[in-house]
Amino acid sequence: MRKAFAGHVAVHDLSLAIPRGSVFGLLGPNGAGKTTTLRMVMDVLRPDEGRIEILDRAADRAGRDRIGYMPEERGLYPRMIVEDQLMFFAEIKGVGRREAARRLDGWLERLALRDWRRHRLLELSKGMQQKVQFIATVLHDPDVLILDEPLSGLDPVAADLMRGVLVDLRRQGKTLVLSSHQMETVERLCDAIALIHRGHKVLDGSVADVKRRYGANTLVLSYEGDGAFLSALPGVERVADFGRYVEVRMADGADPQAILREAAGRLRVSRFEVVEPSLHDIFVQEVTARGEAPSAEEVA
Repeated sequence: MRKAFAGHVAVHDLSLAIPRGSVFGLLGPNGAGKTTTLRMVMDVLRPDEGRIEILDRAADRAGRDRIGYMPEERGLYPRMIVEDQLMFFAEIKGVGRREAARRLDGWLERLALRDWRRHRLLELSKGMQQKVQFIATVLHDPDVLILDEPLSGLDPVAADLMRGVLVDLRRQGKTLVLSSHQMETVERLCDAIALIHRGHKVLDGSVADVKRRYGANTLVLSYEGDGAFLSALPGVERVADFGRYVEVRMADGADPQAILREAAGRLRVSRFEVVEPSLHDIFVQEVTARGEAPSAEEVA
């Protein structure tokens, strides 16, 4: 696919293949072309070149009706009653009123929104509004779910609940496409990913294969003491500090035992492990290598 706006190419010859029943992560910094890509899939925008297939057939209205699309920007009516607008969205997708009501009862119960069904949307918290948006996405029982930042605005309890829902949908054979900056969630949930940058696909493949390409070049260290000196040690390219532990990316040929000796001589080390880099680290490495430092929000 290719898409340009007023001479600016937002998506360059992007090719993605997403197997049925998988969870696929579409990653990239702000402005990479992710939302433009998703809007072309949903026919909100038309590609200038290329073609889109949905469920093994050329994309058409019937195929797109089998997609549930959850945009990052909420598409709900803030002054409308929660139950009324969810029923409205289900009926637009061809779900009969009685069946829609049955499904809605189940989803409201599961996402702890039963007591809020007769409230206006604007009376709900940001996290509860996110859950209402999710119900609007799944109520017509789509085969494919495209979810743009599905955990945005959720507290830890609600985020755990939502992750459980996503895992259940995957077990039911649904195809999930997640566009997210939450690398830990992507790494745990996704079978495969694609990273795009300035409209170009930078890398793609299964999560395991992508991580293997970068080798076991990361040290995980937990310790007590002041570890500020670690970033200046020979063989250390970068240190990601997570407060309770650090991830140290090593240069090619670096000796992890030498780094351990230096650390053990100045710190009380409780954990030392050589691991494959996290998706967080790969994301930062790839984007930074192309001359653009990602924001803190993008690597949350």
